[in-house]
Amino acid sequence: MPEGHTLHRLATDLVVAFGDRVVGASSPQGRFAVDAARIDGQVLETAWSAGKHLFADFANDVVLHIHLGLYGGIHLGHQPAPWPVGAIRLRLTNDERYADLRGAATCELLTGAGRQKVLDRLGADPLRAEADHTRAHDRIRRSTRPIGSLLMDQSIVSGVGNVYRAETLFRARLHPLTEGRRVSRRRWSAMWSDLVDLMAHGVETGRIDTVRDVHTPEAMGRPVRVDDHGGEVYVYRRTGQPCHVCGATIRTRVLEGRNLFWCPRCQRRR
Repeated sequence: MPEGHTLHRLATDLVVAFGDRVVGASSPQGRFAVDAARIDGQVLETAWSAGKHLFADFANDVVLHIHLGLYGGIHLGHQPAPWPVGAIRLRLTNDERYADLRGAATCELLTGAGRQKVLDRLGADPLRAEADHTRAHDRIRRSTRPIGSLLMDQSIVSGVGNVYRAETLFRARLHPLTEGRRVSRRRWSAMWSDLVDLMAHGVETGRIDTVRDVHTPEAMGRPVRVDDHGGEVYVYRRTGQPCHVCGATIRTRVLEGRNLFWCPRCQRRR
């Protein structure tokens, strides 16, 4: 599932391609045809993201709301757009660009009030300057759930997915099964600052890199990581490989349907 930095970049790309311009809207697969007709020929005023949710604002209090889910994706290209093949839920066009949405978990039109209901369900987003991370910690410190579970709860922290979860916990030297109530305010503040920096880097580069300078391939003389997720990481999807810091074997287990990754030496369970 795309993490928050990906949605932030997509929103920026939509503004660059379509912002303040009239767009054509259609639903080649037909599932979104009625709502696509409502925004066809309208001006896309702006686009922005919150957590893993993408919003595009049109006139007359019409908001396009997209959540990509596990399998969704948005492809932007230059005209001429190819003949639509497969399940394209929504296609946006102008004279220069096109954008195809496929496989999204959510694609709907809302009002501003409807969008606010979505936002009210979301926790603090590290990519939003106004986010209040202390409210997130208030929830965490009252919970006996593992911090590895709480970090993925979008009502507590929004935008964090499996990669940022694994890497932030490693960098904090915190075992993913540590109960939330055992995470101090000071430790949470440090983790939050780390998330802010890591996700901002993801927005800038379009990839997730979490290793510090002393652990890069160049510094360590090791091969570059080859993975379809890209980026240099400490533990994510490195099961059975040696830790870049201590050499211990990276472990994994399933928690609430998602894989956890951690180093048993750097992230000792207390």
